[in-house]
Amino acid sequence: MADDVEAVAERVFTAIADPSRRAVLAALAAHGPATVTELADRLPITRQAVAKHLALLTEAGLVAAGPPEGRRVRYGLRSAPMQVAQRFLASLARDWDGRLQALQDHLTREAEDR
Repeated sequence: MADDVEAVAERVFTAIADPSRRAVLAALAAHGPATVTELADRLPITRQAVAKHLALLTEAGLVAAGPPEGRRVRYGLRSAPMQVAQRFLASLARDWDGRLQALQDHLTREAEDR
């Protein structure tokens, strides 16, 4: 299970590392499901670039294509992979919080012993 969480988190972090993909996600979050053309109209990137980014976001599980509407396909957000990545980061933060608290306690004890 931990390997699955880490693999999902890695795909999410890789996908959102690119500012254009983050812009695509932000546009979908702000305006709801959209076609490639609608996204290209909202963003400063070409339709081909939007399609490429949507393919990578789909591969990461962050977006999904809806049912075809004739020749048009709307893409919408999927929150599950992002939630997995958030849990992964939260577990790392808990680990760091404990370690940092232990370091602070140690330094405080040393300062009191002087």
